Amino acid sequence: MSQDYDAIVIGAGIIGCCTGFELAKRGSRTLNVDKLPAAGYGSTSNTCAIIRLHYSTPAGVAMARESYFYWLDWGKYVGVPDESGLTRYVNTGCLVTKTEKNKQLENVMASLDELHVVYEDLDAAGMQEKLSFIDTRQYGPPVTADDAGFGRPTGGDVPGAVYIPESGYISDPQLACHNVQRACEAHGGEFRFNAEVVEILREGGRTAGVKLSDGSEIRAPVVVNVAGPHSFVINRMAGVEEGMNIKTRALKQEVCHVPAPEGTDYNVVGMLISDGDIGCYSRPEVGNNVLIGSEDPECDDLEWVEDPDNYDNTFSPQWKTQVLREAQRVQGLPIPDARQGLVDLYDVSDDWIPIYDRSDLPGFYMAVGTSGNQFKNAPVAGKLMAELIDRVENGQDHDADPVQFHMKYTRRDCDLGFFSRLRTINPDSSYSVIG
Repeated sequence: MSQDYDAIVIGAGIIGCCTGFELAKRGSRTLNVDKLPAAGYGSTSNTCAIIRLHYSTPAGVAMARESYFYWLDWGKYVGVPDESGLTRYVNTGCLVTKTEKNKQLENVMASLDELHVVYEDLDAAGMQEKLSFIDTRQYGPPVTADDAGFGRPTGGDVPGAVYIPESGYISDPQLACHNVQRACEAHGGEFRFNAEVVEILREGGRTAGVKLSDGSEIRAPVVVNVAGPHSFVINRMAGVEEGMNIKTRALKQEVCHVPAPEGTDYNVVGMLISDGDIGCYSRPEVGNNVLIGSEDPECDDLEWVEDPDNYDNTFSPQWKTQVLREAQRVQGLPIPDARQGLVDLYDVSDDWIPIYDRSDLPGFYMAVGTSGNQFKNAPVAGKLMAELIDRVENGQDHDADPVQFHMKYTRRDCDLGFFSRLRTINPDSSYSVIG
């Protein structure tokens, strides 16, 4: 078999770029291909780019904590200058509301304790001390806008919240991709844009490369699917979906941008708010705005998309529902007539936990089902994928003997079997962007 590269990575979003970078650092001749014109132009460019540490399991906190240190010292991670400048981490702190559904954050606090993450356990009065403009009354569980009880308090104050000071967001997620592209290129990695994959090549019972829409073929013994909302399309193309117990789909998501309450400098006093009581998360946005996303409460209908190249990318009534929900918590939040924000697709697995795995086709790997909560973990995802590929290509049976990936900052081992395509549905998942 003629060989152009050691590995082809399908996708140049943040995880695709980090995967190519980590493989290139190990000496592989890599090529990232993407159907769009530049790195990060897909769903990564429309991510909320939130960096948070709260998960309900120590393993979840550990991976987020490990990644946090890479974002904190981004220049050291990429290791090279970028003519466009470097993206930056903006620390805001995060307020996570306690609810019955999240078990009053007992598991979250225990997991934070195990990883020695600093936090404050607040009652309703403590919440107002952190954010004087918030309404601490309980409104949940969330209901739809046409429900007679929508917007009405359902009890006294919420039980409280956990405040985690080490939380924030990345200023420019698309620039982050460009930074990693330049870092990958410095190690010999290549990128090809406006290049749509239409076929996964096979030879000798394993992956042999890809064929592009222009008819050209690129050869490599390893192909990594990091195609975001198109990941299920690529998996079907490779013929591996039937061998997966956990699959992925594309989900339409809307993120609202609204002005901050009058007289409030939200970029100074605002912070991340993860609020299961109202079913929303939010963070400060440039220009004294508030960015609002959905935590996908059970009452809402989810819009799954069968064709990620052809879907309704306009705002729906969900936009106003999310803003009204956030206005329950953030007093004085305007409800504009003109809708602004983002509409894009998430790449979602059946249990909202990513798949970092090999496949039934030798040489074909997957970093999929990552949208909504894995942007923060991209540097570690790239490293663990490189480790997984190296071990499997050198003979380890990952399905029978899962690869253990050592995380240098937290000094913990990550069992990659947790992210297996063969796992059973995780009953402890939130089945939402919370992960």
